[in-house]
Order: sequence, then structure tokens, then C-alpha cells
Amino acid sequence: MRFVLHISLPVEKFNQAVRDGTAGEKMRRILDETKPEAAYFCAKEGMRGGFLIVDISDVSEMPRFAEPWFLLFDATVEFLPTMTPEDLQRAGLDQLGKKWQ
Repeated sequence: MRFVLHISLPVEKFNQAVRDGTAGEKMRRILDETKPEAAYFCAKEGMRGGFLIVDISDVSEMPRFAEPWFLLFDATVEFLPTMTPEDLQRAGLDQLGKKWQ
């Protein structure tokens, strides 16, 4: 199942990694290990963060994606189930709309 993995990085902890020169290497290690389909980084609500697209076949895999961010950056991690346009087409919205009018 595809998820958007939303990561929020605490400012001070990430600043420390930037200052000591380890931020890039830590992020590279995480991305190399987890191999997201896509990764986008941005600022949100005054914090650095990002959105990664990951495919998780079993919920037992969630720690593999979250723990590196927790352990290296004290990050907040949120898993958001998501669909592609093709998934949405298979969802049967027309039938649901008729059933629940």
C-alpha cells in the first residue's frame, strides 16, 4: 500500500546536524535504506520537513521507515495512506454516491 510519509524536523536538532556537517550524510543514509518512490523537502509550519512516497506491504514495515528519522533527527513522522488516480478510479465512487444519497 502506498503512503505519503510526512516528516517534520525539529529546528535545533537539524541545525546542529547542519553545523557539524552530518545532515547530508544522515539524510542520504536514510533515503538509500528506505528507497522512497519520490522525496520532496520543504518548510512547513516553520520547520524543515518533507514528504516521501513509500510502498509498505505490511504494517510491520512502518518502523523501518520511521525509526531512522526518529533516532537521527528527533523527527515527527506521519503515515498518510494515499491513492493514485488509478486507485481512485477503482474505488467505486459512483456506486458509493448512489448508495449514500
